[in-house]
Amino acid sequence: MKLNRLLLVVLGFASLTAKAQLGTPKETFTKADTLRGDYNSPLRACYDISYYHLDVKFDIDNKFISGSTLFKFTATQDFTKLQFDLFANLKVEKVVYKGQELPYTREFNAVFVTFPNTITKGSLDEFTVYYSGNPVIAKNAPWDGGVVYTVDSLKRPWVATACQGLGASVWWPNKDQQADEVDSALISISVPNGLKDVSNGRLRKVTKLKDGYTRFDWFVDNPINNYDIEANIGDYTHFNDTYNGEKGKLTLDYWVLPYHLEQAKKQFGLNVVPMIKAFEHWFGPYPFYEDGYKLIETPHLGMEHQSGTAYGNHFVNGYYSHGKGRDLSGTGWGLKWDYIIIHESGHEWFGNSITSKDLGDMWIHESFTDYSESLFVESYYGKQAGQEYVHGLRNTIANDRPIVGPYGVNKEGSEDMYNKGSVFLNMIRTIINDDEKWRSILRGLNKTFYHKTVTYEDITGYINKESGIDFSSFFDQYLHHSTLPILVFTTYNGTLYCHWTSCAPGLTMPVKIRVKGGDYKFINVSQSPTQVDIDGVTEDNVEVDIFNYYIGILKN
Repeated sequence: MKLNRLLLVVLGFASLTAKAQLGTPKETFTKADTLRGDYNSPLRACYDISYYHLDVKFDIDNKFISGSTLFKFTATQDFTKLQFDLFANLKVEKVVYKGQELPYTREFNAVFVTFPNTITKGSLDEFTVYYSGNPVIAKNAPWDGGVVYTVDSLKRPWVATACQGLGASVWWPNKDQQADEVDSALISISVPNGLKDVSNGRLRKVTKLKDGYTRFDWFVDNPINNYDIEANIGDYTHFNDTYNGEKGKLTLDYWVLPYHLEQAKKQFGLNVVPMIKAFEHWFGPYPFYEDGYKLIETPHLGMEHQSGTAYGNHFVNGYYSHGKGRDLSGTGWGLKWDYIIIHESGHEWFGNSITSKDLGDMWIHESFTDYSESLFVESYYGKQAGQEYVHGLRNTIANDRPIVGPYGVNKEGSEDMYNKGSVFLNMIRTIINDDEKWRSILRGLNKTFYHKTVTYEDITGYINKESGIDFSSFFDQYLHHSTLPILVFTTYNGTLYCHWTSCAPGLTMPVKIRVKGGDYKFINVSQSPTQVDIDGVTEDNVEVDIFNYYIGILKN
């Protein structure tokens, strides 16, 4: 987990100055990083991918895969050459276009294909990539991902994919960046007889092949990002339920190892329907009714695979670690529900439906989803409980580097995007000071950007517009800077003033201030001295609502 750090209350200027001077080390990136991360490069921007058919066979004994990907696309401009992606350790057998093999070159994990004639702007076209090899074996999925090869307690093969950040091209050919999602996909996974594959969407067909393998065809009827596409292979058993939600009947399907069936029925029954009810209230309808909702038991902790959430939390409440469930907030509230079910399912709204174009904006996925945990707590235990949960998350904030990562190089920002992200979103709610408006903003985000890829400006601009408050400098402070802003109180001629220091340029943010024991009042604080216009306030009796803010405080 992240470093422990308590809410900063600065008592001396020396410690403040030292921290303010700490810089973020400059990172160096390579051409390989740019080839992977730049979604606006001409060889990627020239085509809009609309459909994949991934057809792959898993030779589990040899940890070997072989198959093909059909790419269907629309040309966004005239071109004769494009880029797709496949890790260099996997072999491109051939690229076929209209029955003809195309020439291609490789550089790092990028593949460049040249067509015999110009593909004209607006035309619909397709090509197929055939490939094989031994994919990267995950060292510590889902964080250090790839393909997981293991066995269950009965020594039956158990295989799963988990590749966010690392990229889907670690195990299949695709246009491997988040900005361009297919409209739909067919996922065909062939596995040794006696095993089952569970992937995204709905199972269309199961076919016994002649070579001792069985193919499972899963169809995804909604836009889906590459890293969400999954294969989960094991000796699975299935049970199901339904939920009458905002868009009608939602199917709930569960795939677990047979000896965990009773545990799964109990744990999933206690968590899934309450989660969907809470999140539909706060965020709007579950975004993928057509594909249903699934939980799939996996040998790794979990992952937000769209319409097929990977689950490895061992059927315990809290966050499974070292043989037991932990409450990441340290408040006790996190032990009343299953962390992986709640958190990873929250990604269906933020991450899967609303997806950042660049990995540098992964805070859009993680900050909102981490914050969704407190909204779940609030839905069932009251607002005070939800606020206590958020407050407890401050203990794990590192303030090590900016939450927004560098763009164009497939690099995410600080892990503070999780818990610090929860805190700053809760601060926005506090400043708006209207819970129904805040809920309408969260639902509005999911309606406006439903099934879309977005940028920093899309999300922050929407919140600014719908709240009627310009949070631009606030977002800059908490997303682009690692240090905390310091609220400085100064008395001049008997009058108390305050201002921000050690902060982003131009920071303006209202803060709830009161005389000790009195009622809070919003004071709009900038970097210039602002009078604390509260009767009887002094440096000795002034109080700041530190429960709902994450700031430093200095009294000169």
